[in-house]
Amino acid sequence: MLNLLKNKLYSVISLTVLLLSVMFPAHALFVSPPKEPLPLIHEIFPQATLVSEKEGDPLIWTIYENDEIIGYAFETNDIARIPAYSGEPVNMLVAISPKGVYLGAKVLEHHEPIILAGIPESKLHNFTDQYDESLKVSDRLKVGGNKRDGITHIDGLSGATVTVMVMNVAITKAATKVARSLGIISKSETIKQPIATVLPEVYEPSTWQTLVGDGSIRRLYLDRKTVDEAFVGTEAEHIEEATTEQKNDMFADIYFAQVDIPNIGRNLLGDSEYQWLKDTLQPNEHAVIILGNGYSFKGSGYVRGGIFDRIQVLQNETAIAFRDLDHTRVNDILIDGAPVFKEMALFIVRSHHEFNPGTTWQLELLVRRQIGAIDSTFTSFKGSYDTLDKYVYRPPYIAPEPELTLTQQVWEDKSLEVTILFILLAILLVVLFLQDIIVRHPTFMHNFRHLFLIVTVVFIGWSWGGQLSIVNVFTFLQAFMSDFSWDLFLLDPVIFILWGAAAVTMILWGRAVYCGWLCPFGALQELINVFARYIKIPQFELPWAVHERLWAIKYLILLALFGLSMESLATAEQFAEIEPFKTTFLLKFDREWPFIIYAVGLLVINIFNRKFFCRYLCPLGAALSTSNSIRLFSWLRRRPECGQPCKTCAKECEIQAINPDGVINMRECHYCLDCQVTYFNEEKCPPLKKLARKKNQFKENQIEVVDVG
Repeated sequence: MLNLLKNKLYSVISLTVLLLSVMFPAHALFVSPPKEPLPLIHEIFPQATLVSEKEGDPLIWTIYENDEIIGYAFETNDIARIPAYSGEPVNMLVAISPKGVYLGAKVLEHHEPIILAGIPESKLHNFTDQYDESLKVSDRLKVGGNKRDGITHIDGLSGATVTVMVMNVAITKAATKVARSLGIISKSETIKQPIATVLPEVYEPSTWQTLVGDGSIRRLYLDRKTVDEAFVGTEAEHIEEATTEQKNDMFADIYFAQVDIPNIGRNLLGDSEYQWLKDTLQPNEHAVIILGNGYSFKGSGYVRGGIFDRIQVLQNETAIAFRDLDHTRVNDILIDGAPVFKEMALFIVRSHHEFNPGTTWQLELLVRRQIGAIDSTFTSFKGSYDTLDKYVYRPPYIAPEPELTLTQQVWEDKSLEVTILFILLAILLVVLFLQDIIVRHPTFMHNFRHLFLIVTVVFIGWSWGGQLSIVNVFTFLQAFMSDFSWDLFLLDPVIFILWGAAAVTMILWGRAVYCGWLCPFGALQELINVFARYIKIPQFELPWAVHERLWAIKYLILLALFGLSMESLATAEQFAEIEPFKTTFLLKFDREWPFIIYAVGLLVINIFNRKFFCRYLCPLGAALSTSNSIRLFSWLRRRPECGQPCKTCAKECEIQAINPDGVINMRECHYCLDCQVTYFNEEKCPPLKKLARKKNQFKENQIEVVDVG
């Protein structure tokens, strides 16, 4: 009879594994073969006529349409190999335009267990499809999380948060490195100067020589030799070239200044014209005066409604061009000692340019030479301007907050969950340390435990995805045997903290605490079984001889998976689907039907037999139980009578973790403390009841002493 029952159970397990291996669609169970990048490049660039070899540092493909470069493509593994959840990076093909705009991203290869056997690859491709022309390489991109200024948010992938966050970092890091190497973007400033304020009261009558001498007015002087040298090597090298005698002649002599500064504007324009200028300027607008001889900074080709194409103001990465509405002709300057200028003009820098009077700016003069009836070529010359300290108030420099690493971002976004989890763990530790007191109050103890299990299921399991898995163990072992890095494990704060809690409690009390209190699937099973018992559903318990032999199954499963992981971690991850954790909590039953049937089947069995999966099939429980030999404390109390003759606790232990001789098997115990409630209950524990009867008999037989004095 026992052998028959044992064979049937083995048949059920074998059939389950077979269903998952054979009936489950191949796209979800097996690793997709690596994709060739070139067809995907042509898919992103259908107009491409030539794709170069992958070359350079960093390695990139250059894509051409005829002779024009229309984009660049690269693999993230060549530039930013960042391990994802599986410990291996997700390799992606990324394409950007010559202007630094994302044109596409495609997954070439991955080893992610959640995606391999949980989420169809179409959802993974939907995530990478977000890297399109709406995003720039210079954008700060973040997957989900708390919204912040200056950050563009992209949608994550439910059930694979860590994976897509790593993918985002790999894409943006690689794209930034490529764009910088190509000169598409420059390195960002490490320190930012807040907008300075022009001081309105700083003024003293000054001469032209004084303002030029102290740098209030700056000069850009060009002789013809300097201009000719700038065109050497161009098609216009000998066009309009100066003779030897003309080389030292003046080509352009330009003076420029920020004229809305009172000491400059009032001295140059006079009080009434300066006041007119101040009344004209809108908030955050500024004015520049340009005075010139020689080469015209306005140009003869300027037309009304157009742009002054020979001058612009440069500040940081902003180029400010001027239109006719920004321009006012200056008829005269009133300062003593000024030269006579052929051209004098005011130009308004509008507020949308966010011009900062406290930061260095340049006046750029463009010199153009015709090389045909239509074509021309040009070169430019720059003069730098630094506003004197006495003219402006500069707020202190702001050093931007260093950009958080991916790990820091994840922990910051999960700060609420981390805080709550630490509080829960602290409460659990208090209960464990005070267990001898708490178990003397059975009603409170049972209500507290059921409430804690509900929190474990709802928050740790379904809300936070904090279900440990045997896959975590294999990933740790693989990392330990290769290039170990804590970053891989810190990417999921809840999982990391739970593993830390499991490690601490295993050393102190063995595997029992995690399995009995912190495992979401174990908690879900227990709550279902508690309700089933409450509504009087009959329970089925296996005979002890069968029960203790079935314990071996989970250890055999653990050994098999461990052996597979040594050969191929990806294969071990696939067969680790013997755990229903991913289906139940990470994907919330949103996956293919064989997995749903398997997980639901285990929960249905649990209605009649508490924690069937935990007792007989769980490879994680088997792995954790190996720590039993190193646990430091044995706080579960027993009496000499336990087992012989008293078997009350053994009968009440709903997972049958108490041997017939009364010894608690800590490899199988889940630390529910029910046996300790009975141990201290004088109305339930037979040895205590017997002791109480003896005390009562002693009191009844006690002879009262009579005082006859």
